[in-house]
Amino acid sequence: MSSNVTAVSYGANLSLSKVQLLRRSLAGAGLSIGAENTVGDGRYSVFSAECTLPEPITASGLAGVRRSLAADGVDGVDTAIVPAALRQAVRKFLIMDVDSTLIRQEVIELLAAYAGKRGEVAAVTEAAMRGELDFAQSLHARVAVLAGLPADVVASVRAEVTLSDGAAELVAAFKAAGHAVAVVSGGFNQVLRPIAEGLGLDYWMANELEIVDGVLTGKVLGDVIDRAAKEKYLREWAAFEGIPMEHTIAVGDGANDLDMLGAAGIGVAFNAKPAVREAADAAVNMPYLDAVRHIAGV
Repeated sequence: MSSNVTAVSYGANLSLSKVQLLRRSLAGAGLSIGAENTVGDGRYSVFSAECTLPEPITASGLAGVRRSLAADGVDGVDTAIVPAALRQAVRKFLIMDVDSTLIRQEVIELLAAYAGKRGEVAAVTEAAMRGELDFAQSLHARVAVLAGLPADVVASVRAEVTLSDGAAELVAAFKAAGHAVAVVSGGFNQVLRPIAEGLGLDYWMANELEIVDGVLTGKVLGDVIDRAAKEKYLREWAAFEGIPMEHTIAVGDGANDLDMLGAAGIGVAFNAKPAVREAADAAVNMPYLDAVRHIAGV
C-alpha cells in the first residue's frame, strides 16, 4: 500500500538547475513524483511536488526519507516532507513559540538591558535554548536580575519588539482559511498580550512577571511555561478545537520547544539551534516565517 506526501522545498533562489537537483534527491529518497508547482514572491521561492511513498506512512519511514534528503541536500534549499492528510485537513491548528520565532527579539534580554545585565542574561538564554540548562531554573535566575526595575520598563520593551518577517502574513493566512492559531511562550504575558490581541490569535500563554507597588520583584507568578507546559497547551487547545494532533503544526527555535515539536503532526524548526533542527520534522533556515504556510498547505 502506497502513501501520499507532499515534498515542499523553499529557498531564496530556486533556479531551474536546483529544481532538477531536488527532483533527483526526491527520487533518490524513494519518492515517486507527481504533480509539481513553483511559486515565488521575490523574497523566496517554493517548489512543491505531490509524491508517493511505496509503503504506508510511519514515523520511522518519514524520518528515513528526511534523513536521505538531508544527506543529499541542495545548497540554500530546505525540504519538508508532509503527509497529504495534514495538508488537506479542513481545519488545522498552528502553535508557535514567541521569542526568536513570532518576534525577532528575546524579551528577557531587552528587559535585562534596563538593569545593565543584557550580556550576562543573553549568555544564559543561549545556553538554555541549546538545552544545556534547565529552563525553569534558568528563567528564575534571569528574571531575578530585574528586581527593582520600575514596571514601566515593560511598556518600553514592548515598543522595541518587532514581528518576524512574514509573521503577520502567516497568522492572517491561517485565520482566513478557518484554522486556529496559538502561541505559547517562556516569555511574559505583559509583553505578549497586546501582540496576541493585535494578531487576533485564538490562544496564547506566557509567564507572568510579578509587579508590586509599580516595581518588578524579580519573580514570576505561578508555574513556569517550560517545554512540558508547551506540549500540554498544544494538546489541550487542539482538543478543545476538535482538531486531531495529526493536523497540528508547531514552530519553534529552542530546546524549550522540543516537546511540542515532537507532539505535533509536523514540527518546524525556525532558524533554530542545531539540536532543534536535528529533532524537528522540517526546518526553515531563512528569515521568513510565512514559509510555514507553504509547508502546511495554507
